Formats: sequence, structure tokens, C-alpha cells
Amino acid sequence: MRRLAAAFGWLTLLWLGLVVTLGPTAAFAFVSGPSSRSADEIHVSQLPPEGRATLALIKRGGPFPYARDGITFHNREGRLPARPRGYYREYTVPTPGLAHRGARRIVAGREGDYWYTDDHYRSFKRIRE
Repeated sequence: MRRLAAAFGWLTLLWLGLVVTLGPTAAFAFVSGPSSRSADEIHVSQLPPEGRATLALIKRGGPFPYARDGITFHNREGRLPARPRGYYREYTVPTPGLAHRGARRIVAGREGDYWYTDDHYRSFKRIRE
């Protein structure tokens, strides 16, 4: 019984370490394995209204409300497919009630691929149209 309790204690500490290090969503994904392809995508109709408006602005070429909209997204963490420097551009998706840019972005690829993040680049979903 002591061994079982000790093993449970170590597993609990490991889990808490993952949660603190990666955050609860990422820790669960780490333990449960890779997500399905559909979980990595979002249909344009599922975007928040501000996301749909931002995507329309991107496709029109602006004007954009934030000075940093359109800057190069470097993909340093490698969460998007590897592409040459300058391939990706980032755009702010406003969050109602916030006086700053918030965490939501759309990253646009040069070839018309679009990616949505609502957690400031920790995870992305490819936008399907």
C-alpha cells in the first residue's frame, strides 16, 4: 500500500509540474497525446465576430487599427509549418472590453493560409473557409 501511495504522490507531482510549466490545456494535451486534425482547425464561421472582421480586413489589405498589424511573425516556437522568413504576418483580433491588443491574433501566410490563436501564440488552429 505504501508503494502505491508513493507512486501516486510522484505522479501527482509530475502532473502539477506539467500544469505549472505548460499550463493546464497543454499539460492535458501532453499526457493525452496528439490531438486530432479537426481539433487543429477552426471554420471561419466559428471565429469570434472580431476574428471574422479581421480576416476580412486582411483579405482587403486594410486599413488596420493597430500599428503592429502586418508585421512579420517569426514562428520562433515552430508551432506553424516551417516557412522562409517573412512568409507569415500577424494581425490583432480585438478583444471586447480590453484597452490593449489582448492575446487573439490571426497569422496569415503568403500563400493564403490563415491561422488563429486566442492564447498569444501558444496554440494555433488553421482557419478553414
